[in-house]
Amino acid sequence: MNMHKKLNKDVEEIKPLDDSVVTWEEYRFTVLTDAMIRMEYSPTKEFVDRATKTVLNRQFPSVAFDLIETDKQIEIITSSVHLIFVKEKGGFTANNLTAQVIGSISTYHSSWHYGKTFETLKGTARTLDWVDGETPLEEGLMNKNGYALIDDSETVILTDDGWVEEKPKGHIDLYFLGYGRNYLQTLKDYFQLTGFPPIVPRYALGNWWSRFYPYSEETYMELMNRFKALDIPISVAVIDMDWHITDVPEEYGSGWTGYTWNRDLFPDPVRFLNWLHDEGMHTSLNLHPAQGVEPHEDAYEDMAHALGIDPSKKQGIEFDITEPDFMDAYFKHLHHPHEEDGVDFWWIDWQQGATSKIEGLDPLWMLNHFHYLDHGRDGKRPLIFSRYAGLGSHRYPIGFSGDTITTWESLDFQPYFTSTASNVGYTWWSHDIGGHMRGVKDRELYIRWLQYGVFSPINRLHSTGGKYNGKEPWRYGFEAQEIVDDYLRLRHQLVPYLYSMNVLTSHEGLPLVRPMYYHHPWKEEAYEVKNQYYFGTEMLVSPVTTKLIPLLQRSHAKTWLPQGTWYDFFTGMRYRGGRLMDAYRTLDAVPVFAKAGGIIPMDSTTQNSVDIPESLTVKVFAGADGHFTLYEDSGETAPFDGATTSMSLKWKEGSSSEFSIQKPEGDVSHLPEERQYTIEFVGFSSPSQPVITVKGKEVSATVENTEQGIRVRLPKASTDSDYTVIFKDIQLKENNVTEMIETLLDEAQIGFDIKEEIDRIVFEEGNKQVVLGHLLALDLETDLVKALSEILLAVPN
Repeated sequence: MNMHKKLNKDVEEIKPLDDSVVTWEEYRFTVLTDAMIRMEYSPTKEFVDRATKTVLNRQFPSVAFDLIETDKQIEIITSSVHLIFVKEKGGFTANNLTAQVIGSISTYHSSWHYGKTFETLKGTARTLDWVDGETPLEEGLMNKNGYALIDDSETVILTDDGWVEEKPKGHIDLYFLGYGRNYLQTLKDYFQLTGFPPIVPRYALGNWWSRFYPYSEETYMELMNRFKALDIPISVAVIDMDWHITDVPEEYGSGWTGYTWNRDLFPDPVRFLNWLHDEGMHTSLNLHPAQGVEPHEDAYEDMAHALGIDPSKKQGIEFDITEPDFMDAYFKHLHHPHEEDGVDFWWIDWQQGATSKIEGLDPLWMLNHFHYLDHGRDGKRPLIFSRYAGLGSHRYPIGFSGDTITTWESLDFQPYFTSTASNVGYTWWSHDIGGHMRGVKDRELYIRWLQYGVFSPINRLHSTGGKYNGKEPWRYGFEAQEIVDDYLRLRHQLVPYLYSMNVLTSHEGLPLVRPMYYHHPWKEEAYEVKNQYYFGTEMLVSPVTTKLIPLLQRSHAKTWLPQGTWYDFFTGMRYRGGRLMDAYRTLDAVPVFAKAGGIIPMDSTTQNSVDIPESLTVKVFAGADGHFTLYEDSGETAPFDGATTSMSLKWKEGSSSEFSIQKPEGDVSHLPEERQYTIEFVGFSSPSQPVITVKGKEVSATVENTEQGIRVRLPKASTDSDYTVIFKDIQLKENNVTEMIETLLDEAQIGFDIKEEIDRIVFEEGNKQVVLGHLLALDLETDLVKALSEILLAVPN
């Protein structure tokens, strides 16, 4: 059985449409879209039509373009790009190949010629190992000047039998991307070219626990039971390299590579894995496959026989990613038995560089590629956990970013690093939340890192070994534990929203985490807030990555709110957008905003399971029309095979407004028979009770006013029901400015007299501008004035 042959269906020739191709001598140009042109040079005229490591599809719909060809040159003109090639044998040069983006910023800045170096809005990096703060990033696909380049010249070809081979010598294979600042279309067409990101299993979106530490079956179970007793859900249990034997004879290497359970720590692995599954967790084991298979391994004899090696000679088996027979045996004998015992997926902690025996073949990419294919062999949704290996790596989620240093500088870099990775389509980074190693124990840093983790693609707590370096919440004191526990529960509750975004990423190429400039490409503020990002379709996040200001007992994050109305996700405070501000937050809060009309479905429970919930809480934010599609399926089969539930808000202030939940469509077999909805109407105010219907019949429900708006608890009903909640006279709820100002002043570390003076000015003056003028005249600390201004000017007069 050749595992790699399963790829056949994906690597058949992907020859472009004839009417998209322009060929002259040893050159070929292919117009894939009006903004993407492939440019090839082959000294032997052997043009490549097969899939490569990066590119899987070149069969795009035909595009209208003008072709002007003379004896001297070729011009290709689309609605977006003007390419000029001067007919000259011997290869591309700066003098014979140019391209210009039409209608972009300027003729000079939007022109490219072969060999020109240029900066983009960056992409990502292979790893953050040993990084303390920032690290250089590779170039990406987005550029404020409107163009970028994909160089596919040196990647390997995927052959018809599912293996790889080198490209013809001297072959130049470039893709010019001239999308201007239409970044979202750039990304979508890139995914069309290279493959859309797959849907990750539902369980991956919960909380992960990981630590480089020699746990035993007993100590790991004790730890998980303590999380359970504290009502902290964990969906993924990662066992680092100490799951296998690490103390090996010197002649067998370092012990970093291993495939045999350490029976001193885990006497009955199947029992242990079954227990984790029974507790609602999925399991990943760490791999360092670089050093091959040594004679002490349980699977050594089977591997040796499969590869024609005499096991009695105790000869070590070299790891050889370029040998098909080795790779077949590698999966069959080293991994499949563990998976049959209950291992759900593998953490490929690769440490052997980027070269192999085949020119152009990165062994990390090869490991990711074949591990991912092999993991999906039985029709389940594949998952691996590994490092980034260049363009095309988005097809093999999830990314392990590496061993960062535990400092504020490392935390401050990660939000930017994560969102910017979308510029190369890499949408599923997982960081060592809390930092991996070194640094000092810092309660505040731990809390802020965890808060960021909750609003990042994957929330995986991790650290190195040692007695004192764990990331358990109870290690950081009572206040920190309360805060962290609440955020870990929140991450679990967000799974319905995250899973819907997960499907949207795969179906439409819309990353969960996106830089602000994707949606506001011509607003300079969108480029200035490097750490701020959209989190799905309904929210934006501005993580806190700096220490508390002693004066205020709050931290701040530079935040830009686009035009429109926005709500603090946690407090319901309403903001008018179109401004740059510093958002000040106490240690238990982080600036997360939901858009007006936003609809966010959440699990009402914190049970240790990511199964489709019977009880949903839906947050609905006032001020604009809104729509959301909830995606639900088994969570582990590929592709999506479930139901969609449409939710919508029709907003009309001062009149009748309606929120509706439609009957689910599609395969509802995975849904519970009955469901309980609680609707949190944030920013809503109404003097009268809403009219509620279920399946067209008016029903009674529990309705109560809250600090944030109105809560409606709908009666439990069969899952195939539809619901409407109609408010006859709806208004926007006013911010509770008095309480917010009083809380800020009460916590501020300033004199009591000045607190009283600020209080008098704020509440005796009616005009906010006059109030700010008075406050400025008091020569207050800048941060205090800014914090007061955030509250007073959230909704200007």
